[in-house]
Amino acid sequence: MLQTPQKPASIRRVAMASFVGTTIEWYDFFLYGTASALIFGRLFFPNYDPLSATLASFGTYAVGFAARPIGGIVCGHFGDRIGRRSMLVLTLLIMGLATFLIGCLPTYNQIGIWAPILLIVLRIAQGFGVGGEWGGAVLMAVEHSPPGRRGFYGSWPQIGVPAGLLLSTLVFRETTKLPEAALLSWGWRVPFLLSLILVAVGLFIRLAIVEPPIFAEIKKKGGEARMPIIDVLKEHPKNVLLAMGARLAENGAFYLFTVFVLTYSTQPGIGFASASVLSAVAIAAAVELAAIPFYGALSDRVGRRPVYLFGAIFTAAFAFPFFWLIDTSRQSWLVASVVAALVFGHAAMYGPQASFFSELFGTRVRYSGASLGYQLSSVLAGGLSPLIAASLLKGTGRSWPISLFIIGMAAVTAVSVYLAAETARHDIASDAPVKSRAADRST
Repeated sequence: MLQTPQKPASIRRVAMASFVGTTIEWYDFFLYGTASALIFGRLFFPNYDPLSATLASFGTYAVGFAARPIGGIVCGHFGDRIGRRSMLVLTLLIMGLATFLIGCLPTYNQIGIWAPILLIVLRIAQGFGVGGEWGGAVLMAVEHSPPGRRGFYGSWPQIGVPAGLLLSTLVFRETTKLPEAALLSWGWRVPFLLSLILVAVGLFIRLAIVEPPIFAEIKKKGGEARMPIIDVLKEHPKNVLLAMGARLAENGAFYLFTVFVLTYSTQPGIGFASASVLSAVAIAAAVELAAIPFYGALSDRVGRRPVYLFGAIFTAAFAFPFFWLIDTSRQSWLVASVVAALVFGHAAMYGPQASFFSELFGTRVRYSGASLGYQLSSVLAGGLSPLIAASLLKGTGRSWPISLFIIGMAAVTAVSVYLAAETARHDIASDAPVKSRAADRST
């Protein structure tokens, strides 16, 4: 079965729609991370000391990651059965409404224990939404792409991560300039309430795109998988595990470099103001906007694995220098550390990731397979890494255990990518499983 050729303008339109939608979704998701580090501890856990309150706040933050595989499984099932487009619309609505309602929540001082309980419920809804959204967004871009350009166009929805991070960081940075009393009473709510406007824009754009041709052909012939999640575990079990391993350092280290850094850099021994750290994260996110498509395009030329391995190795090598630079308490070195971590480490893995993970699975189960590998790992990596790092910091008062934690994640990722197949030249219209290097050795 041959992939129907797409006009470049059409492909660019689909890629742009994926980018805008994921930007809005990640704006919503990252707002919670920033608020967890700076605000929620005081509003929803006021009876704890500052670091313990932050730990409790990061605990609610991690709950969203636990919900992501559920969103990936449910939306993956219906995305492989019904279509990618309908799931993109549904997940955007779920995410936007949950974020808006967080901005409406009463605090602990107003309704007691119900405040953190409701916060957790809405965080679960956020996790479900973003967990189901990623697979559909990247498949819309990858499956519409012409051969030899899937890495580049597949990186466009990935750009939504730094774009959403940049947007949420800039909005929250301006909010933190309010007097503390205004910030804690109503100011923190404004970024969450703005989500409703962004969701309306995202829905308008996403409703204008069509299903990828190769999936539409399967639907036309009635060849959809009856139980995609079961089929993907039967047909592609090693690729699911390898995708999970490849995701570990990319996701876990990213949330240390962008969320936990807000806690680490503002502690008394270092003394950065919250606005200064948010500025550093915003600058790094802005630079990464260009780095991600660069690495995606590079993976079309040299392969997914070499580019991804470079990012994993750099992340391990930079684990200690990242904190050493921040420990200088100089703004220039703070900015340099976050920029280097995202641009040379995270972007090199995240740029080719959409095409890499999509190409590991056949069309009939691609939404479920890519989502499962991506989202299961996010629970262990992104969801727990700020909590683990904050616990290590509280227990030791030093950064070196956190650096070793980063190196451990990067080692798992490097081994997983090395064992995975090179997929850049794979025909994604084929439903044959892509054999990993590990599978080749075992036969």
